Amino acid sequence: MDPTLKFEIWTGRDPALASRIPDLARLRIEVFRDFPYLYAGSLAYEEKYLATYTACPDSVVALVMDNTCVVGASTGLPLAAETDPIKQVFTARGFDPACVFYCGESVLSVGYRGRGVYREFFAARETHARRLGGFAWMALCGVVRPADHPRRPAAYTPLDAIWEKFGYRKDLTLVTAFEWQDLDEASPSAKQMVFWLKRL
Repeated sequence: MDPTLKFEIWTGRDPALASRIPDLARLRIEVFRDFPYLYAGSLAYEEKYLATYTACPDSVVALVMDNTCVVGASTGLPLAAETDPIKQVFTARGFDPACVFYCGESVLSVGYRGRGVYREFFAARETHARRLGGFAWMALCGVVRPADHPRRPAAYTPLDAIWEKFGYRKDLTLVTAFEWQDLDEASPSAKQMVFWLKRL
């Protein structure tokens, strides 16, 4: 990773993690506004959603700092600590949630991409899961957008190849839907999400 950037690892056991939630909320809104998420988020919703990580002692939040500014973040927690709708996707396929570590998101400001940060994000979450012990799988998910989506940039490249590089494989039998409001929507709508797995 670029040596000018600072990498920090926080867990749900760190009382000071709560102080980083506003930075993480801001960053999620910034990054997820872009395709393919097109997310019209709010700080109030984000801080409520991210409270999951402060409430779970076994969560992990990896932060990338440029001086004192948070420019990147990656999160994860045991699937057993996630919401019932996410857990049910796995239990319906015979997975024990206690054996799955769920990667929430990896977000990085545009100007800091291409500096090796993503590799560190994956390593941090997998190292944390191994340290906790008991996990057989890593899981993450991504939104499914049609190839002809009107807001798809001409130069857009999906993250599929990167996730495959780090050992994750798309599982089309693990599919769900999350609701959020796109930038050009008047109200939230369901978006299809597909999960990716890696044996730990």
